[in-house]
Amino acid sequence: MIEIPDSLRSVFSAQLEERDGSYVVDIPASEIEHDTLAANETYRVALLASESSTGQKAQQEQPQSAAQETTPTSDGPPVDEDEVRDVMIETTGDQGDGIAKVERGYVVIVPGGQPGDAPTVEIDQVQENVAFASIVAHDSRAL
Repeated sequence: MIEIPDSLRSVFSAQLEERDGSYVVDIPASEIEHDTLAANETYRVALLASESSTGQKAQQEQPQSAAQETTPTSDGPPVDEDEVRDVMIETTGDQGDGIAKVERGYVVIVPGGQPGDAPTVEIDQVQENVAFASIVAHDSRAL
C-alpha cells in the first residue's frame, strides 16, 4: 500500500484552465465549507495526470457534482473500520492501488482496484485523511 502522510488535506479532481495568460485550477467550494482548506493560506499542491484524456472530462465532472450533493453530518472521517460499502475507483496511485473518493472527497485506497471498477469494499484502516480497504465483491457494472 502507498503511504499517505497525515498532513494530506485534500484530494479532488479538477480541470486546468487558462485565464488571462495564467493557468488556474479551481478549488471546489466544499473544500472551504468543510474546513479542509482556508482562503488566503498557502498550500503545497501535487498534480497527477489523468489515465486517459477521453475519460478525463467525465471523471472530473463526477466528483464535483458529488461534492455539491453531500453535506457533512459530523467531523472526522466519513467511514469506520469494518464498514462495508460500494465505491467507484476513479484512478490509480503511484504504486497501482485503486483510489476512490467518498463523502467530502475523503480518499479510500483499494489495492487491486482499477479505474472504472465499482467494487464492494470493507474498510480495514481509517486515518484522518485516508482509509485503506479490501475488495469483498466485484461489481460487473460501472457506475
